[in-house]
Amino acid sequence: MANINIVMVEPEIPQNTGNVARTCAATGASLHLVGPMGFTIDDKKLKRAGLDYWQYLDIHYYENLNEFFEKNPEGEFVYFTTKAQKNHSDRQYSDNCYLMFGKETKGLPEELLIENPERCARIPMATDIRSLNLSNSVAIGVYEVLRQWGYPALEGVGELHKYKWNEE
Repeated sequence: MANINIVMVEPEIPQNTGNVARTCAATGASLHLVGPMGFTIDDKKLKRAGLDYWQYLDIHYYENLNEFFEKNPEGEFVYFTTKAQKNHSDRQYSDNCYLMFGKETKGLPEELLIENPERCARIPMATDIRSLNLSNSVAIGVYEVLRQWGYPALEGVGELHKYKWNEE
């Protein structure tokens, strides 16, 4: 079965990481947290943003990028960055892809980007805007992959609480 891996490299804001954790729980994506982080994993803000979804997470922790790459030598690594030359929706995502996102203040290390230009992906935005919120960027990336894959194993139909939809 195909798997999406979300990699947060040196996240700084606990609320963003909590929101990403919630997105991972809702989509079945695995979450990889690469240190050093700007908060502790038991931070109340982190837990609050992730709400009560922590038990649904497949979460992995790494001291640094070297350890991450040593433990995950296989897979398609896609580096989400405002510096990329190609849009995130212009590529095809393979099984076991790793969507990588950098810290809020600096993004991913430029050394990583310059060595892998064909693996860099940009989410389009207005010219004068520096960047999107990190957790929003992760959600956009995850749902583009899922759209391409046909939303495997996700519920596509909702129900009203008080009323019934008119079925024709």
